[in-house]
Amino acid sequence: MKIAHVTATFPPYHGGTGVVCYHNALGLARLGHEVTVYTADEALNDYRYPSEIAVHHLPVLFRLGNAPLLPSLWNLAGFDVVHLHYPFYFGAETLFLKSLLRGSPYVVTYHQDVLFDGWLRFPERLHHALLGRQILGRAAKVLATSQDYARASRLGPLARARPGLVDELPNGVDARRFHPGVEGGAVRDRYDLRPEDRTVLFVGALDRAHYFKGIGVLLQALGHISDPALRLLVVGDGDLRATYQSQAQALGLGERVTFCGRVPDADLPAHYAASDLLVLPSTTMGEAFGVVLLEAMASGKPVVASNLPGVRSVVDDGRDGLLVRPGDVEDLAEKVQRLLADGSARREMGVRGRKKVEERYDWPRIVPRLEEFYAEVLSGLPAAQGGQP
Repeated sequence: MKIAHVTATFPPYHGGTGVVCYHNALGLARLGHEVTVYTADEALNDYRYPSEIAVHHLPVLFRLGNAPLLPSLWNLAGFDVVHLHYPFYFGAETLFLKSLLRGSPYVVTYHQDVLFDGWLRFPERLHHALLGRQILGRAAKVLATSQDYARASRLGPLARARPGLVDELPNGVDARRFHPGVEGGAVRDRYDLRPEDRTVLFVGALDRAHYFKGIGVLLQALGHISDPALRLLVVGDGDLRATYQSQAQALGLGERVTFCGRVPDADLPAHYAASDLLVLPSTTMGEAFGVVLLEAMASGKPVVASNLPGVRSVVDDGRDGLLVRPGDVEDLAEKVQRLLADGSARREMGVRGRKKVEERYDWPRIVPRLEEFYAEVLSGLPAAQGGQP
């Protein structure tokens, strides 16, 4: 098959949507398909893509946050499957309009609800009412990262009305890159972590588009823990980083929190290896899954995560991690402290998490299912449409 993946963000930008798109594309290419990724133009510096996939960075007419307008998307042609990673404001509308005018089918991965903070929530809700529902409803197939999230999210009405349209395809992880044998000593030395220090890891963007990641809640929770051996590594960057740094200082956390900035992909597994547990303290359903949870589990680390639809489908509470009430500072502090105090529980949870990743979430197990969905879609199209998006 000739397959196009269309995404608003893509590596080297480290965000869940782009990382999932990357592994979808690479996995399909390694199964023998011809795969091209279309995304926004950005500075690559020394970043290099695998030779198996072609990546086209299209000119951006203008950009609102992580929503670039790419007029060149209108010219996509000659593919058997066009796969849209949603939400993608401007890009999704372009493919929808093409579908209306030219009969071009497309597949959608529904990564998350968009839940803006402040006044932006009003135009966003209007957009979903007027266009978002139509974009999703016209897709040949909609893939949700979990049935739990599909039922609870804005996909719910569509899934109930057209049950054959919405299917589950979870996100995955590269279990060969992230594994318990990775050495974390160099990272601990880099951040002056002592042998007795117990280290919590947070991995996520620190920008306004990802306000829901809950780093502020995590900082407040750590302020409730007086253990001098507690350290927090914050991996990620964005326009709210200075705000969070000021909050950490105001809470008296001082040198107990290290803002690592954006970490090269090659160094990320070692940051998991250097930690004792990962925390995903997200506060809204803007968090639908949590790829970082899989990265931590694959690395043999327990996780503490918010009990949100989709996220709770990844974590078996009490077995490979602990779930907390979203936004509850005291609950988060208690669960983090409990795990940090119990090395045996951390090790057992880490072993269970690794086993679950190997059985359920390793990319080589997931990508063939995506291939099957494509075949199902193509088998239901009129012959004249095949290869003509």
